[in-house]
Amino acid sequence: MSVRINDTAPDFTAESTAGTIRLHDWIGDSYAIIFSHPKDFTPVCTTEFGAVAQLAGEFAKRNTKVIGVSVDSVAEHLKWKRDIEAFGGAPADFPIIDDTSLTVAKLYDMLPADAYLPDGRTPAHSATVRTVFIIGPDKKIRLTMAYPMSVGRNFAEILRALDAVRATDGVPIATPANWVPGQDVIVALSLTNEQATAKFGKLDMRLPYLRFAKAPN
Repeated sequence: MSVRINDTAPDFTAESTAGTIRLHDWIGDSYAIIFSHPKDFTPVCTTEFGAVAQLAGEFAKRNTKVIGVSVDSVAEHLKWKRDIEAFGGAPADFPIIDDTSLTVAKLYDMLPADAYLPDGRTPAHSATVRTVFIIGPDKKIRLTMAYPMSVGRNFAEILRALDAVRATDGVPIATPANWVPGQDVIVALSLTNEQATAKFGKLDMRLPYLRFAKAPN
């Protein structure tokens, strides 16, 4: 099963470092980000989870919950959290899901349906469990980013993308390349010039089909 933007995020119930979690109930009326990892105690992933811990306040300001998925047990996650917190210098208070069954990895199309964990496995056996999913309060997938094991995630970009998702949610606008909060936005082509001006004020007409306006509050 493939997971695409605007699909309903597959729901699941799993054990985690915060107890039993049912994803949709846990999300509630917040945005959510799933960070997946192929194995505990891996160097790149440790730096990434350390970055998530450091950004707890930024996610909270954006009404966004974060949850980790790693293809290891809760017992291993709890041991790994000590390393994450030591490296990141911040408490890793977000849940980390036990996905030793590969249920979540398969539900979210990060591993094929017939994948299994062999004895003596290495991170390479679950290397594709390296995806970020941003999910809306309506439980729809809003954005995905997949990374190879050798490339650490850019959390400034993840926050920027989250800001863009939230800014355009339910509003007839889009964000241009490299947009950051406070910059002008693109008005959707579903609005006429008159409708767009009435809704957003003066337009900056760059091309007949490319109209900028001040971002709504």
